[in-house]
Amino acid sequence: MRFNGTMRVNGKNHLEIGGVDTVFLAREFGTPLYVVDEACFRDNCRRYREAFAGGEVIYAGKTMLVKAVCRLVEEEGLSLDVASGGELACAISAGFPASRLYFHGNNKTPAEIRMGLESGVGRFMVDNLYELGLLSQAAARTGVRQGIILRVTPGIEAHTHEYIKTGQIDSKFGLPIETGQAMEGVEKALVSPNLVLKGIHCHIGSQVFELESFEHTVRIMMNFLAQVHRSTGHLLEELDLGGGLGIYYAEGDLPPAVSGLAGVITATVGEAAVSRNLPVPRVLVEPGRSIGGPSGTTLYTVGAVKVIPGVRTYVDVDGGMNDNPRTALYGARYEALLANRAGEAAGDVVAVAGNCCESGDMLIHEARLPAPRPGDILAISATGAYNFSMSMNYNRFPRPAMVLVNEGRADLILRRETYEDVLDHDVIPPRLRIREALRKAAR
Repeated sequence: MRFNGTMRVNGKNHLEIGGVDTVFLAREFGTPLYVVDEACFRDNCRRYREAFAGGEVIYAGKTMLVKAVCRLVEEEGLSLDVASGGELACAISAGFPASRLYFHGNNKTPAEIRMGLESGVGRFMVDNLYELGLLSQAAARTGVRQGIILRVTPGIEAHTHEYIKTGQIDSKFGLPIETGQAMEGVEKALVSPNLVLKGIHCHIGSQVFELESFEHTVRIMMNFLAQVHRSTGHLLEELDLGGGLGIYYAEGDLPPAVSGLAGVITATVGEAAVSRNLPVPRVLVEPGRSIGGPSGTTLYTVGAVKVIPGVRTYVDVDGGMNDNPRTALYGARYEALLANRAGEAAGDVVAVAGNCCESGDMLIHEARLPAPRPGDILAISATGAYNFSMSMNYNRFPRPAMVLVNEGRADLILRRETYEDVLDHDVIPPRLRIREALRKAAR
């Protein structure tokens, strides 16, 4: 397993993160357990902030968002992208400055729009003409002139999984440039007295490794800025290029450096502005996976080890698709080690299976580990993005806790759900309670 951030093998032959022994973490907080390396998270924020100096770095909250993460993002000087009323509520509750919030979502409800306006979010990222109309009306009723950025689809098919492509014309997100709908959105936004169109936005997908995809996207978006200027006389100030930079999950992944991404984007924007006789727009980016992903590790306890001779060895752990559905959804690949035997040489290839009642609940199809034993602590790396945020209660399993580790200290930032939490919203209607009482009386 490739080590990220502060990971190391300590003198006890245990995996250590943030100066804290992961075997201690598993014993103290239980498993499954999300572990966030604070130093790694902060360092990734700083890499972006330094690489895009003069622009705006907006952390994509959908990747991993709890109140403590909001505080880290704020302290590192980044803005925050929220994509639902729930994420907005989390940010506001954590005291995140509303002026640095960017409100995404392809189908914001009237209640969410009202919530965003009343909270004073800095930008609404408007996805479609329906939302544009709702927001314009709501802003008029509220007496607000709301800054917006219009999401468009540039027609880029990034090389990534089908479910996480978003920049192609056939997408649920944004207004396509090619069909003329993006220009229609611009024109309608410009005549709305309660909306201030600040720029345009796109996002071509996630886990993207090819910098050429970003370069091509910039040229298309700059062409559209020039088209807007020719057609309306309006110069848009902001160009939001979304996120999508890939990270290392397993052997074969070759992610570019943040500095390389920034270099390509900055140079291409500058060249395109000069060739189109436009002022250089302010560049915004929305990284999430490449900030949170490498900073996260999930700890599990090994249970049953089932050997099928000549076929496969299954290593069952006490978590699975409930805390990390990415393998089931996308065929995602991960690496792992035994945290309590971290210095031991890897042995045979095994399959790491989850504990949900689903054949597809696999965490790693092929992991090379020392012969696992019940009670071992299994660590899976690079789980800080789209693991907690996509977690669920399938089979009514409670969701894991999350701890923040740094300089030898471990702080609980998300408590483990209990069975009471899972059942808390169940309601038995009175008519069923009455029938039960009658049955008991009849007995």
